[in-house]
Amino acid sequence: MKENKRKYRILVVRMDRIGDVLLSTPAIKAVREAHPNAHIAAMVQPYVEDIVDGNPYLDEVILYDKDNKHKGFFGSLALILELRRKGFDLAIILHPTVRSNLVAFLAGIRERVGYDRNWGFLLTKRIKDTKHLGEKHEIDYNFDVLRAAGITAKDRALYMPVKPEYERVIARFLALNDLGSKDVIVAVHPGASCRSKRWPAYRFGRVADELMDKYNIKIVIIGGPSDVNTVKEVETGMLHKPIVLSEEHSLGEVAALLKKCKLLISNDSGPVHIAVAVGTPVISIFGRLDPGLSPQRWGPVGQYDIVIHKDVGCEECLAHNCKLSFKCLDAITVEEVFSAAERLLTRD
Repeated sequence: MKENKRKYRILVVRMDRIGDVLLSTPAIKAVREAHPNAHIAAMVQPYVEDIVDGNPYLDEVILYDKDNKHKGFFGSLALILELRRKGFDLAIILHPTVRSNLVAFLAGIRERVGYDRNWGFLLTKRIKDTKHLGEKHEIDYNFDVLRAAGITAKDRALYMPVKPEYERVIARFLALNDLGSKDVIVAVHPGASCRSKRWPAYRFGRVADELMDKYNIKIVIIGGPSDVNTVKEVETGMLHKPIVLSEEHSLGEVAALLKKCKLLISNDSGPVHIAVAVGTPVISIFGRLDPGLSPQRWGPVGQYDIVIHKDVGCEECLAHNCKLSFKCLDAITVEEVFSAAERLLTRD
């Protein structure tokens, strides 16, 4: 009788936000290609589970629930013990945090690869962290970690599964709003994680109105729970009536909607990368001059995507502590965004 050979077990750790996890999906694919027979798991936060659940390159998704199940000392201990039981051989830590490095160390994972920052001394192989310089895209910074783990990555395409159940929910949503297969839908996402990333809400409404006037398209406004007031501001300020996708919809359902859209107009935020992953062109509006926060590092990577970003001459970018009333965002005009939308809507 042949003895069963134990599978090599790899844990890919990315415990931050929507866009960050999506920009890590090319790395997940590269890990699978390098280790086709390994057991590969991704550890992410619960609210981004839809991004990786169903990813064909993963065998398992582990949820790091820092606000509930894994909160505090005993919660962290439970996570560490869970990872110990799973017996991972290699941890690839794509974003350096004290907790991710410490948990991988205390879980007894033999090889731990990542950036030399936030207790990087706990890693067995660490590389210099220059992400703040913004010299390359976040995808490429992820690939640098893989390279340190002996893995070569080439495919930069993002991936997010769109499950049939999400598509059914969105089909009902579209039908309830009298949207058919012949309607051209443009999604608008006016929210973002902080003020330094938010173009004025009323300007999104003006762009939407002009597009509806000229092209007879349908506008769907999307936003998460923290964007409710911003979405309402856009909706109530418009001359035409848009359709609003409730903030209660899951990320998987947002992906299913964006897959149906001709275009997404958005601030620099997670939905930009969801749209890229499902093949929908994007106009991404960027503020902030800091290299580590720039489009060069965080911009969309789709073939037809357009980034609008203005250098207004700031000597130092203070991001959300801006003393100039976010002059870089104010410099981006309705006409510029409308013109970019026209180019994408009328391309062959």
